[in-house]
Amino acid sequence: MSKAVKAPASRTASAVRLSGVSKAFGSGASALLALDDVSLDVRPGEFVCLLGASGCGKSTLLNLVADLDKASAGTIDKGDARVALMFQEPALFPWLTVSGNLELALRQRGVPRAERKARASELLASVHLSGFEKKRPHQLSGGMRQRVALARALALTESQGDERPTLLLMDEPFGALDAMTRDLLHDELERIWRERELSVLFVTHNVREAVRLGDRVVLLSSRPGRVIQEFPVEFPRPRRIDSPDVATLAATITDRLKEEVSRHGS
Repeated sequence: MSKAVKAPASRTASAVRLSGVSKAFGSGASALLALDDVSLDVRPGEFVCLLGASGCGKSTLLNLVADLDKASAGTIDKGDARVALMFQEPALFPWLTVSGNLELALRQRGVPRAERKARASELLASVHLSGFEKKRPHQLSGGMRQRVALARALALTESQGDERPTLLLMDEPFGALDAMTRDLLHDELERIWRERELSVLFVTHNVREAVRLGDRVVLLSSRPGRVIQEFPVEFPRPRRIDSPDVATLAATITDRLKEEVSRHGS
């Protein structure tokens, strides 16, 4: 049986804490309420997956945590954590090499020029892409591009002599990949999460993916998004996406999600 992952030391009891967070787009009678009174606590070292119907505000929630948008109400406390956001599309710069994409991120973090190439190589090694430093994004498979995107997200948390914890936000990063590639990247992500003692907030539409990866699955209601139920995932790691334990809990969550979608007629 796998041992429980030890949470890293932190100056705050939470990697991120959302308290009564709401987000409305527009104003007046035409305002669209995307999130309503969301409270969520992600512990240091925890892997939390967000599930919900399309349009329930999952991506909006990540954007608020990443400071790409501002909440209409409520508070978001990230303590002293560095935050990195990974999207569904790799969004790599096609005119740069793989190493160049990472070095640009390292430059943004203030890593000295003389150290960037070596750090980029180390990051690529961490996602099993050593030897691909000089390749261009179009020369890589979809799964390899996502590995580069993951390495870049980690690069955005790099800073000289800074040991602050990392909060990794992931917005359906494997949604466009085939099942085999996705399964391999699940293993890679879990390994990196353990080794780097990351806190992860992961958005997905794939219920089995959420159970395969998460310590906890949080279900949001249809618009406006509210936390309606949480499902702890208590069986040991490593897990297989097709294991009976994963399938059983995924079926329970799927039934609850169907109930919520039917209730809203969408």
